[in-house]
Formats: sequence, structure tokens, C-alpha cells
Amino acid sequence: MVANGENSAGGSGITTKTAKEIFDAGVDVITSGDHLWDQKEVVELLNDEPRFVRPLNYPADTPGQGWTLHELSDGRRLGVINAQGRTFMPALENPFHALNAAVDEIRKTTPFILVDIHAEATSEKIAVGRMLDGKVSAVIGTHTHVQTADEQIFSNGTAFLCDAGFTGPQSGCLGREFEPIIERFLTNRPRRFSVAKEGVELKGALVDIDDEGKARSIVRISEALPEETAQLRA
Repeated sequence: MVANGENSAGGSGITTKTAKEIFDAGVDVITSGDHLWDQKEVVELLNDEPRFVRPLNYPADTPGQGWTLHELSDGRRLGVINAQGRTFMPALENPFHALNAAVDEIRKTTPFILVDIHAEATSEKIAVGRMLDGKVSAVIGTHTHVQTADEQIFSNGTAFLCDAGFTGPQSGCLGREFEPIIERFLTNRPRRFSVAKEGVELKGALVDIDDEGKARSIVRISEALPEETAQLRA
């Protein structure tokens, strides 16, 4: 199980505490994105947590790792890569070159590879998926918080979904209370965007992969959390 955890700390960044909560829930690897640096504690994760990956297209001297190999229960390994797009995003190195190099390296060890492409533009995500078709098991997009309905398996066996959506309260606007966001749009004045609390849902995708690392199926997941559990977590 792989989860993007970059907004787990009250909607901004990730901390050692929220990372522990995610791992304790059963997640094996946590990926990140453009909110990587929102919490100073992230440096501890970058330096000390082998199950945490940041976008690999940061400069070479950046702390942390852009991909990792996770050992599965049957002894095989899953390569997990995190990359960040550049269209309408903070300027990083070219993710296409970085991804090709990482995939070539990981395929020396395992054909089972999952890519989290953290990007704004759907065209950039689709281009990454098409470029890596047949080279990786799945390319799943994150960042825009809205789950897309374009799940598919490309012709060479790579599962693709433009955006997995976000796990959290669906009652607001991208996880935040919607009233101050509307005021911001109306007035252009700064407002504090508090995290919404109602309508908590689990979003993501389930990918079935064969012994050669090719995807057999991909199913979007969108499940409401029981109300009593959602209230307890809030």
C-alpha cells in the first residue's frame, strides 16, 4: 500500500507524527510533492525513514530519496518512484529524464514499479504514463485532490489514473472549509483556510499486477468512512 502523505499535517506538509499514523494504518511507502517542505520535521523523515520518498527531480544534493525498493511478503520487491511535474508547479529538474533514469535502474532489480506523478496538468501526467507504458506497472497521479475517472491500462500493460483524489473531508473545497475560500475569491483578501470535517472518504486505486509486472486491472476506490469513525478522527 502506497499513500501520498504531503498534506497529512493539518492539510499542509507531513510530520513524523502523521507519518507514523499513516504507517501504523498499514501503508508501506509514503510519497510526497510540492508541500514537502511545509513542516520542518520533514528533514527527519528525509534523513532517517527509508519508507518515505520525495520527488526525485530535486537537485542531486537534496536530502532524502526519490525512489525506494519495498520488499513484499513473498520476497519480491516493489519499486516506488515519486516525481513532480513542472507545469503550473514550482520549478524542478525535468521529471521525464529523471523518471527514465530511475526506471532503468529499478528494472535491474524488479519489474514491479509504481510511479506517483505529482502534477497539476493532466497532459503532463498522461505523457508520463504513455512514456513509461510497458516499463512500469502503474502510473498514478496525485496533487489536484479531485479523483479522475480515466482509469485504464495502456497497450503495453501499464495501469494509469490521472489523479487518485484525496482521502479526507469532501464537504469543503479540496479538503478545506469552503466559506473562507469563497470570501477569498470574492474579496482577494487573505483568509485562513481551516480543514473541513464532514464527509470523510477514502480515495485511491487498486491495481492487480501479474508476475511479469504488467497490470491486469485497475479499479478506482471511493469509499465513505463510517460517520462515527469520521467524527472520532476529526
